[in-house]
Amino acid sequence: MRKVITYGTFDLLHAGHINLLRRAKELGDYLIVVVSTDEFNWNEKRKKCYFSYEERKKLVEAVRYVDLVIPEENWDQKISDVKEYHVDTFVMGDDWKGKFDFLKDYCEVVYLPRTEGISTTKIKQDLGLNGTTANK
Repeated sequence: MRKVITYGTFDLLHAGHINLLRRAKELGDYLIVVVSTDEFNWNEKRKKCYFSYEERKKLVEAVRYVDLVIPEENWDQKISDVKEYHVDTFVMGDDWKGKFDFLKDYCEVVYLPRTEGISTTKIKQDLGLNGTTANK
């Protein structure tokens, strides 16, 4: 069984996220999605999500391509996740190209093209939402 892992915030789940998850799943048999916790997003990225971690986790779990969702609590957990879950392929959007090449010592690293014309940042801008504060 080939295991694939990807990471993200997955706030305001949209077609770009679904495309990434579908293409990631096509690279293996079992897809693990690591969703950033609220604390990690705020403490490390200075980003507050519209939806809480628990809400984002439930949304991602509902996507048919996803087999397991776990929390991302720090930048450095990627190597331990790859080892613990016996991951064969690490997948990220190509806007991160080169940033995770250090994982090539542990698994295959694939950067997938982003879906053109859509991003959470663009949605927030279009809706007039401030990227650093939730508007609930």
